[in-house]
Amino acid sequence: QDVEKTIKGKLPQVKITSEAAKGFSGYGNQIGLCTGQVKEYYHEGFLAKRMEVGAVIGAAKAENVKRLKPAEGDIIILLGGRTGRDGIGGAVGSSKAHNDLSVQKSGSEVQKGNPVEERKLQRLFRNPKAAQMIKKCNDFGAGGVSVAIGELADSLDIYLDKVPKKYEGLDGTELSISESQERMAVLIDKKHKQEFMEIASEENIEATIVADVTGSGRLKMYWRDKEIVNLSREFLDTNGAYREIDIYMDEPQKVSYFDTNEGNDDIANSLFELLGNINSACDKGLVEQFDGTIGASNILFPYGGKYQLTPVDGMASKLPVYDTNTATVMTHGYNPYLTEQSLFHGGAYSIILALSKMTAMGADYKKARLSMQEYFEKLLSDSAKWAKPFAALLGAFEAQNNMHTPAIGGKDSMSGTFNELNVPPNIICFAVCVCDADNIISPEIKNTDSKILMLHLKKDENYLIDYDYAKKMFDKVHELSKDKKILSAKTVSMEKPVISLIKMGFGNKIGMNITADRKTLFTNCDGDIILEVKDSGIIEELKTSGLLFSEIARTCKEEAVLIENKSLSYKNLIDIWTGKLDKVFPIKAKYEDIKIPQIYYETKSYKKCNIKTAKPVVFIPTFPGTNCEYDTAKAFENAGAKPEVFVFKNLTTSDINYSVEKMAEHIKKANIVALPGGFSAGDEPDGSGKFIVSVFKNELIKNEVHSLLDKRDGLMLGICNGFQALIKLGLLPYGRITDITPTSPTLTFNTIGRHISKISMVRVRSNMSVWLKNADMNTTYNNVLSHGEGRFVADEETLKILEKNNQLALQYVDHNGISVNDSEYNPNGSAWAIEGITSPDGRILGKMGHTERTGKYLYKNIPGEFDLKLFASAVEYFK
Repeated sequence: QDVEKTIKGKLPQVKITSEAAKGFSGYGNQIGLCTGQVKEYYHEGFLAKRMEVGAVIGAAKAENVKRLKPAEGDIIILLGGRTGRDGIGGAVGSSKAHNDLSVQKSGSEVQKGNPVEERKLQRLFRNPKAAQMIKKCNDFGAGGVSVAIGELADSLDIYLDKVPKKYEGLDGTELSISESQERMAVLIDKKHKQEFMEIASEENIEATIVADVTGSGRLKMYWRDKEIVNLSREFLDTNGAYREIDIYMDEPQKVSYFDTNEGNDDIANSLFELLGNINSACDKGLVEQFDGTIGASNILFPYGGKYQLTPVDGMASKLPVYDTNTATVMTHGYNPYLTEQSLFHGGAYSIILALSKMTAMGADYKKARLSMQEYFEKLLSDSAKWAKPFAALLGAFEAQNNMHTPAIGGKDSMSGTFNELNVPPNIICFAVCVCDADNIISPEIKNTDSKILMLHLKKDENYLIDYDYAKKMFDKVHELSKDKKILSAKTVSMEKPVISLIKMGFGNKIGMNITADRKTLFTNCDGDIILEVKDSGIIEELKTSGLLFSEIARTCKEEAVLIENKSLSYKNLIDIWTGKLDKVFPIKAKYEDIKIPQIYYETKSYKKCNIKTAKPVVFIPTFPGTNCEYDTAKAFENAGAKPEVFVFKNLTTSDINYSVEKMAEHIKKANIVALPGGFSAGDEPDGSGKFIVSVFKNELIKNEVHSLLDKRDGLMLGICNGFQALIKLGLLPYGRITDITPTSPTLTFNTIGRHISKISMVRVRSNMSVWLKNADMNTTYNNVLSHGEGRFVADEETLKILEKNNQLALQYVDHNGISVNDSEYNPNGSAWAIEGITSPDGRILGKMGHTERTGKYLYKNIPGEFDLKLFASAVEYFK
């Protein structure tokens, strides 16, 4: 929307969407949350209020999850952040209609996130000892202490004066209802008090006992030694006054969404128009802001293929479980344009779409579990308005019941109103299941001599689904996927099938000769599945199964779409597709077309460490903001090293002194010091790594680092944020902790001005470093990137000195192995396309790419080699 059309009392839409993306991605990236799929939907109705829905899933060992009843004498500990006035009334605020004064009056209702604190809480809950002590726990959302603690036991004495505060001046009411974030309440047996508090301290988390479990049958709160709340649990359990409302529904109107469509007269113009439609347009510039590789768990990268241009249908991940062949698949179904025509259809198709996508990804829909999300206008006491969620849920229930897929949760919000504007009716289905990682299918076309088929759902005259047929179709697709007879697959969803088909070709730029008629290509058919197959026998197999399908295309070697005697080049089609959202979410940065030096230095001679050990010790310090310590430790462990992770504590002066001494002890015993990635002190100019730098410049630690390097032939590694710290310490490129000068190399903001999460390509340009001994200098390696400040900057003279000393270790390259300045291949705009450098003797290496984020089944939709053998080379150095 043009800024000039901004509605009074609201921010411009472009500001809302871009800032929301920064907020979502920035928080998730900092806490180490891996993103499997991002999708933004556009509808005029969202001018009323923006809808943001995030589905997050995790995994825990069953033995660590306890569901125990509270007992008198148990205690409740408040963990994490401190309490302030931010977020008071947040839940109520998010559930009320807004007007043109809301932007001025409702700001204080918004909670302030603290991702660094959240990451620490994650670490604590991953600790088996801590997790197994917890009988019950709650996070702090709506209602603050009143709800988070009040729900944990029937009888409670809560001491509000003990609640840690951000500042003084909060009264008892504010302390009890503040929704300040990054707080957890845990209920444990009193006998575990000391041990639990010690574990929390080790994780640098503030922990305070704030409540006792009693036998009174009442919820009591005390402030300044006075009882200010005393309510019976029996009363609280009534959930307030009972309310009901009659619902009035009009007879449904005929749905036109699925009516036959043949496009415009000119086929090229039809395709250009559809590719430029805002809901079909490429949103890669948005998606790349979200870290899609943290945790070394994603089986599918959000955009796949050699050129990373085919969007996935859902998330497929191993979650935070490294050594597993089990994939977790999450998909969603949603179409506001269909739902506004028929609420019943919208609800039903939300289920079918989620299950169809799951099937297309290689999973078994019968194992799925669902979560429903609804977002409607403010309903008030209007019987006709209440009929909207009622009808949508009826449709969803019919589909769920007929497909035999249970729903295990959900959430609703009836607040989508701004003055007289209302959001469209929204019902979203999220589906989750597990399957074998080996069976996961991605949507990008793989071969140049394949057949493309489209399997059709069966519908009646009212476009309602034949569920028995849908189950039969999904079962057959799953059978074919298990038998490895499907090369790629994609579900048609809220776009014409011809557009879904063309997007499948973009990822590897494999052309296609489209032979289907226009009705098949241009008629909406949400839930139908497009398959790429090689075996001609599958066609007979499908006929025998009695399934409805069409052969719609054949793939070919031309990088073009051949249709109705026209050849439409992928270059033109991709330019149109990526251009629509480019001003809001740019994919590439502007760059100067300059020649990049092609560096090359190869050696076969390497010095071995004077101190031999079969299992070198790797010290991995974890600072506030670090989020790659698990991945780094696992990579070293897999290579045969012994990682030791240490959390640096900074809550008090004594904590800092203790941590400095312990760090020095760890370094003294270590063979390798590895600085993992993260967001130390936040990514800001001169901010990344500031805290790490100040710690390492402590004389005690500085001396031990120099002893490691000078006396014990030790190694150091810094990845991403760790690379930034090595640069700011002077360890790179000088090999010692020293003050940097105005001409020293540095790392700064990416030229595109945002976070980048993508798979780039690199080549080893100097293998002088022992870290790169086993890498092949003639191989182009896939390189996992996720950073906001990764642009390597140095003046020409410094670059030439580093080149002369063979310290320029890795360069970004294109598909031909050539280093270029094009921001598609030099994504952060680094000088000379430098990705990593070494110290003068090669024993210290810093690089931006997350080499630790590799493993079996990861990034199946990105072809190429990922393993630089970095960690294996380091371990070999000590043998």
